[in-house]
Amino acid sequence: MSAAVKYTLGRIGLFVVVLAALWLIDMNVFLKLMLALVFSAALSFFLLKGWRDEMAEEMAGAAQRRRDEKERLRSALAGEDQTERSETPRDSDPSR
Repeated sequence: MSAAVKYTLGRIGLFVVVLAALWLIDMNVFLKLMLALVFSAALSFFLLKGWRDEMAEEMAGAAQRRRDEKERLRSALAGEDQTERSETPRDSDPSR
């Protein structure tokens, strides 16, 4: 399972648990929802740290792969094929 999915489900689950605990208290429903949102966010900062870090690493890796692929495509479009550059030296003149 993806780290982003795990973290999102953890956040939703934490929100539901906090809301269920607040549901027993007699107050406005909107206030219960707002308090559940704030408390679950604060708790997730501490309880879901590992999943959040795992998700951040996964996202950073995906961003790096996209940058590398973008650079590879740019160089291919510019005519700078990486295999050609490594096989033919720049100093040699093919007309000689």
